[in-house]
Amino acid sequence: MELGRLGVWASLEGLELPEAIEAAQRIESLGYSALWHPMAMRRDLLIVASSILTNTERLIVGTGIIPIFEREASVMAAGQRTLDEQSGGRFLLGLGVSHPPIVEGIHGLTYGPPLTTMRNYLDKMDRGLDFSALTGGPPAAKDTPPVQTGPPRVLAALGPKMLALSRDRAQGAHPYFMPPEHTKEAREILGPDAWLCPEVKVVLEADPSRARAAGRAAGATNIALENYRKSWRKYGLEDADFADGGSDRLIDATIAWGKQSDVEKFIQSHLDAGATQVCLQFVHPEGRTAGLPWDAIEALAPGR
Repeated sequence: MELGRLGVWASLEGLELPEAIEAAQRIESLGYSALWHPMAMRRDLLIVASSILTNTERLIVGTGIIPIFEREASVMAAGQRTLDEQSGGRFLLGLGVSHPPIVEGIHGLTYGPPLTTMRNYLDKMDRGLDFSALTGGPPAAKDTPPVQTGPPRVLAALGPKMLALSRDRAQGAHPYFMPPEHTKEAREILGPDAWLCPEVKVVLEADPSRARAAGRAAGATNIALENYRKSWRKYGLEDADFADGGSDRLIDATIAWGKQSDVEKFIQSHLDAGATQVCLQFVHPEGRTAGLPWDAIEALAPGR
C-alpha cells in the first residue's frame, strides 16, 4: 500500500449510498490517494467501504476511525481480511477506543482504560478464533505475545503511550485535530518508518470570522472532550482556550483556514513535521448542512 501525501477525510453518511459512491469516485479522479470515512451511525462502515472499493480502481479506503466496541475482535479481523482481498490491498483499517459519552452514554457499554483495552483487543485480533473448547484440545497458548500477520492497520492515537502502541502493534497512527507540533512529537515516537496520518480540518475561506466560526462548529464535539484538552495543553493552550466553543488561538493552531496559499502552508507544516499523509477534512464555510465544499476539494487536489 502506497499512501500519497494527501487524502480526504469525509463522512458520506448524509448521502444516499449511490451518491456516496459517486463522491468517492470524484475524489479518486481528483488524484487523492485515500478516502478516510469516520465512524458511521446510519450504515455499517465496513459495508460502505466494500461498496466504495468495488466501484473505484486505485482509491485507498480507510476507516477513521471504527470503534473497537462495534465488533468482536475476531469478527473485525475477518472483515478486514475480506476487504483486503476484495480490493487487492486497498483497505486500511483505522481503529479507536472512542470516548466515554459515546460508549457509555449512547451504547450503554463500559468504557475501560484506553491503552489496556486497545492492547487486549489487538491481542484477540491477532490470535484469531480459539476452537479448543469445541474440539477438546488444549487452549491456544496465551503467554506468548501475538504477532500481527494480517493486512495493515493504524490506531487513533494522541498520547505517547497510544502512539507507541501504534508503532509496535500497527503500521502507524491516525491522530485527529492536533497541531503540527503534535505531528512532530508523534513522528519522534513512531520512528522513521511507521505511517503517520493526521486529520486536518480545512476551511477555504479568507474572512477570519467566517472561517473560524466554521472551524469552531466542526470541532465542537472534540473541543468539549477532556482527552483532547489534555493533549492541547502540552502546546501552550489553556482552559480559557476551550471556553465558549474554543478560542481563536485554538482554532488557528489546529485548523487550516484562509486563502489557498495559507491553507497549503498549514498542510505543508504537518508534512514538514513528519506526516506521511495529511487527511483533509474539508469544512464548508456555510456549515455541515451545505454539503461537501467541492470547490475547495478541487482547489487542493493533487491532480489539479
